[in-house]
Amino acid sequence: MFIETEGTPNPATLKFLPGRDVMGLATADFASQASAARSPLATVLFDLEGVTRVFLGGDFVTVTKSDVVAWDALKPQVLGTIMDHFVMERPVIDATMANDDLFDEEDVDPADAEIVEQIKELLDTRVRPAVAGDGGDIVFRGFRDGVVRLHMQGSCSGCPSSRATLKHGIENMLRHYVPEVVSVEQVEY
Repeated sequence: MFIETEGTPNPATLKFLPGRDVMGLATADFASQASAARSPLATVLFDLEGVTRVFLGGDFVTVTKSDVVAWDALKPQVLGTIMDHFVMERPVIDATMANDDLFDEEDVDPADAEIVEQIKELLDTRVRPAVAGDGGDIVFRGFRDGVVRLHMQGSCSGCPSSRATLKHGIENMLRHYVPEVVSVEQVEY
């Protein structure tokens, strides 16, 4: 098994491409060892010293490291861990464990349903593919009073350029196509 790596705009994050399906159409973002309990893959990656975040995308794994370890030391360990996981045919997500994500609900006024569908369509077709290319994802969390609330995941979480991406890229694009959009805010949790 050959695993490719790619840099991301976030210098603390690398994208690992195992050449196979990881999550399919779903994604999973783990910001801590405790939150990774439902993912055997994320759990073993957090066992590596210096790993601070794991994001599982359709066909990639994004790993974020702390400042105490260099990629020169951590990268071979991550590659070996991912390779061993897939060679042993272990599950990426334990289907028997519930997803305790308390933030699955969207904050949307039902009267704005048509606007929300336009926003989601633009995010899915124009934004998410570009963000996935950088090892991350963006999740719609709400729309009220002209404000779109989005959550950045993977390499985008904590990336120095994520605020600029939100404000200058995504906000400008949404305001252009959906006049009801006034601004875009990042939701953290």
